[in-house]
This record gives sequence, C-alpha cells and structure tokens, in this order.
Amino acid sequence: MGIASINPSTGETLKSFEELSRDQISDKLQRASETFRTYRRTSFERRAALMARAAELLDSEKHDLGKIMTLEMGKPLKAAISEAEKCAWVCRYYAETAPQHLADQIVDTNALKSYVRFQPLGPVLAVMPWNFPFWQVFRFAAPALMAGNVGLLKHASNVPQCALAIEDIFLRAGFPEGAFQTLLIGSNAVESIIKDPRIVAATLTGSESAGRSVASIAGNQIKKTVLELGGSDPFIVMPSAALDKAVETAIKARTINNGQSCIAAKRFIVASPIYEEFISKFVAAMKALHIGDPMLESTDIGPLATPQILDDLVGQVQRAIDSGARVLTGGHKLEQAGNFYEPTVLDNLDPSTPVSCEETFGPVATVFRVNNIDEAILLANVTSFGLGAAAWTNDIAEQDQLIDELEAGSVFINGMVASDPRLPFGGIKHSGYGRELSEFGIREFVNVKTVWIGASEGAAMGGNAKNAE
Repeated sequence: MGIASINPSTGETLKSFEELSRDQISDKLQRASETFRTYRRTSFERRAALMARAAELLDSEKHDLGKIMTLEMGKPLKAAISEAEKCAWVCRYYAETAPQHLADQIVDTNALKSYVRFQPLGPVLAVMPWNFPFWQVFRFAAPALMAGNVGLLKHASNVPQCALAIEDIFLRAGFPEGAFQTLLIGSNAVESIIKDPRIVAATLTGSESAGRSVASIAGNQIKKTVLELGGSDPFIVMPSAALDKAVETAIKARTINNGQSCIAAKRFIVASPIYEEFISKFVAAMKALHIGDPMLESTDIGPLATPQILDDLVGQVQRAIDSGARVLTGGHKLEQAGNFYEPTVLDNLDPSTPVSCEETFGPVATVFRVNNIDEAILLANVTSFGLGAAAWTNDIAEQDQLIDELEAGSVFINGMVASDPRLPFGGIKHSGYGRELSEFGIREFVNVKTVWIGASEGAAMGGNAKNAE
C-alpha cells in the first residue's frame, strides 16, 4: 500500500507520501542524538511549560485534529475529538506529576548519603498503530519528553497525516527541533533503526507478530523495549450484576473505535441464570446501532480502517460459523463502498476452537454461557492474551476472586476497561510486557541510578587529608 491516507469510508486515496531515504533517516537520528545532549539538561519547569502548551494546542484544535483521524482511519468524529482531549489530559498529567515521579528517592544505608536518581536514556523509537492514532503516540511521548528523552515516531502507514500533525504540535509548542520527529518509513526500515547505536530503546503497540520482531531485534542489541500487543478481553457477567448497566457498558466496550481496540471487550462470559436475559438485551442493543458515515453525529459504527482488516474479520466470523457458532445478529459486511461490517453477535461457540479466543478487530461479539464463577474464570484465562478483563458482580467474595485469579494486566469490576494516565497500563502473556502511563510508565525509559556517597578520609580527619599524605 505504501504510505498513504485512504478514506476507509470510500476507498479514495486522499494523499500519498514518499518514504524517507536512508540518508534522510540518518539525518533525523543524528538530529535526535544531538538534541538529546542539550534537551536532557532542561529543567522540569521548562519541559512542563512546553507540555502544557502542547495540551492547549490539542484542546483548541481538537475538531480539526479529529477530522484528520476520522478521514484516515474511520473512527466516528465524536470519538476522534474525545481522543484529542484525552491526549491533552495526558500532557497535563505528566507536566504536573513528572517532577514527583522522577524525584530522587533517599534510601537509608550505611553511606553518608544514598539515593536513587532517575535519568533519561536518549532517543527512543516508537512504533505505533493506526487504531488510536493520537492517543497511542501521546501516552508514549508525554512521559518520554518529560523524562528528558527524545522520541522518533514510526507510525502506521495508513495514518501519515496524523503522524505529521503530532510532530507539528510538539514543534509549535516550543519543543526543540529533534525532540520529537516523525519518520515516514515502511516497516522494512525498522530493523536498521533499532540497530543504530543512536537509538537506545524502543516501544511498540501493535500485533503479536510485530512485537516478536521488534523484541528480538532489540534484544539482540541489548536494548530496552516495552510492548503493548493484542488482547482477547473477557467481559464476565454474574447473577448479582446490575444487568441493564452491564449490557449498556458491554455494547460500548465491544464497539468502541468501531470494535478496533486491543482492550475492547471481545468475549462475553455470562452466568447461566441471567444468560437469556442478557442475550436478549445485548442483541437488541447491537441491532439498534447506526452504521454509516463517521463524520455524522448520528453514527455509532464507522468503517474498519483497511480492506485487509475487513477481510480478516469476514474470515474469522466464517470460521466461527463453520465450527458451529450461531449468528444472533449481523454476520456480514455491507455491500457498498467502504470497509463496513455489521455489528455482530455469535453464540454457541466451542471454547476449544482457536477462533473462540483469538483477537477480533471489529464489531463482533462472542457470547458464552457458564454455570459458576470458576467456569467463568477458567474460560476467561484460556486465551494466550492477558491485556484487560472486566467483570460484573456485586458479590464482594466474587470480586476478590476475580481480581486475584483473572490473568490480565488490568481488571475492572463493574466498569469498562480503559487506559487512564493515573494508572499503569499494559499486559501479560502474549499481550506484551512493560507498562505505560502513571509513575510506572515514565520510569520505563530512564536509568534507575543508585548513588552511594561515603565520608571521605579527608572529611573524617577534619579536612587535613592533604597534609596527612
């Protein structure tokens, strides 16, 4: 496909871009390396002022930025505007909290003084996906820049205008040229960049296969990585749940971003006593969703980002049907221009088949019936992923058991899994490793330096060390 903006609602190519040459990439890496030497010396106060200005730009231009997102990857405009607002939030959060997250930590030892100091590492490569084209980048960039690092962005090839807009925001906010740069490159250029000695670390949000590739390349170079990969998040509903609220949240959790979210609820695991009532309400609500032009306020579901994603989803649903699944609503792509797929609900799946626990990137929900909480947890954990999990119950003992036994980086009780700047975000198992956001995220790309200071011999002798020699 190359690097191009293609409207997923129409298939129209809006703009194409030339990939950077090898020399151009090297120039940007050198600029990053040189900028880091001076930028790392700036004060937290200076960085905070620049980050606050970036937040102001995001807020004031959120409608225009939202249109860029929607035109390139198809999310409803109202969701894209909200995404820009969330990016402003993470900028302000780190502008306010970075000094305390990275303050020296005094440790009482046998030294005259000992402490832990957090220092930036250098230029970090960020390989980012198209599904949240601003948020995924800003949740890396805000803490990285506030820590004193500099960033280089290899964005997904179908959202180049988003990538360029993000770089422009940081430049207009006053960050030095070279502090944050967009690299318009294909995936084939990533390996050589990670191997370049000017790059000290890498972070990736994307597919499991992409994560394996980046991790192996970086590991061979002994460079730090953070990976946020796929998910097949369970959404458990127990008999004591507030059912109407659970259904309402389930719809949002499955269809947010047109169903294209790693932490979207994908497998709905429902206790047998309330199964039929849940199914009835859930299917009715899915049928009522409006699918269409994502620029319209009335649209709930827009197109999938690319024809390939649509084809993949069609194949997954067909494999589920072939293995015995029943279609309760939807089940087809729309026969019109654009990458549209009907909101779909499947039940009667065999939990032992791969399709029942793999990641689906689109508005397709699978529903499973269980007899008790132990069965629910067993089914929730059967997947190789471990990103997020949601569970609905008002039974305190069940809440404690779910929190303790669900294998996921995040467990939300009576709520929808979502990322929040104040809380760490990341997964386990094949969903990746490391954490973004909160104090844990900003400390991923720093040198956690131990400092130990003992009393010098001269100090111990009242300052006469020179004469003593």
